Amino acid sequence: MRKNLVGRLLLAAGLALVPLLTALWTTLPDTYPTQHWRLTWVGFDALETAGLLMMALLVRHSDHRAPLASIATAVLLLVDAWFDVMTAEHHVFISLTLACTLELPLAALCAVVALRPPLVASVQATALQRVAVHA
Repeated sequence: MRKNLVGRLLLAAGLALVPLLTALWTTLPDTYPTQHWRLTWVGFDALETAGLLMMALLVRHSDHRAPLASIATAVLLLVDAWFDVMTAEHHVFISLTLACTLELPLAALCAVVALRPPLVASVQATALQRVAVHA
């Protein structure tokens, strides 16, 4: 029951955003001067750095939370690549190069970490098998 309700709410939310996307596409200006530009980008890159460091720590300790940190970091890297390229103006080549050689490969690595079977579970299963054999 609860899963069905959550699924319906998520579907409704996704469908409700379609008209908003249309409104944004037709009303937003192509360019817009902004404040806190440096703080925004440095802060976002700091989140990516924290995500990568947290992943390293969790993977190193075979922590079952590693996939969660990995998928969150992958999303941050994908969003960063998108916005870097889309806001690059005269530096599009540099942004594309960084996206293709750093951000997208790191996002792919994060996805692999997130989708692989947790090392913790396989180690625990092996230990349980040994106990079962000797019992």
